[in-house]
Amino acid sequence: MQRAESDLDRAVAAFRRGEPVLVHDAADREGETDLIYPAGSVTPDAVARMRNDAGGLVCVALSDSVCEAFGLPFMQEVIDHPAGTDHELGYDERSSFSLTVNHRDTYTGITDEDRSLTITELARAATDPDGADFAEAFRAPGHVHLLRAAPGLLDDRKGHTELGLVLANAADRAPAVVVCEMLDDETGKALPPADARAYAERHGLVYLEGRDIVERLA
Repeated sequence: MQRAESDLDRAVAAFRRGEPVLVHDAADREGETDLIYPAGSVTPDAVARMRNDAGGLVCVALSDSVCEAFGLPFMQEVIDHPAGTDHELGYDERSSFSLTVNHRDTYTGITDEDRSLTITELARAATDPDGADFAEAFRAPGHVHLLRAAPGLLDDRKGHTELGLVLANAADRAPAVVVCEMLDDETGKALPPADARAYAERHGLVYLEGRDIVERLA
């Protein structure tokens, strides 16, 4: 008997095609659903969708090895200001934030076209990080936030950064994904999982719980 296709199978197939998926991390973590794209497939329309339909921060998550090749630090390690010390996060031990960047061919960097260019060029560079001159292609600060994944991915941390990159690996995509939190227009808080699932159904997208990725791909 043929096994029914699971949500994870559908998500991997969608990611392989360059389509976004929705991933809820866990109720006892951030408790947020992110709209996640393979970075190489982010068009200006995709940027518009993230800012209009999701509403959170548009970030590009890169694997630890890619960040190492690019010389990208964790932002907390390089901020020389009292505000950069004594972080107490309720959902994790640390933040994944690294630099903010624009591609050097952008103008202001914030338009849908500019951010799309920065994001797709990040994905291109991530396919051959040792052959890329990061500072020649990108400038900082900019309008695209970079996230540095934990070295062991889900063995070390189970955030959207790592969940998205594990999904990209399963789909044979570059180790660069875009994550954007889905917010509720009525409450201003994270979009409830039931509403995120309903959004996915309306738009023909796949909704996943983070544990689906952890249990099968970690």
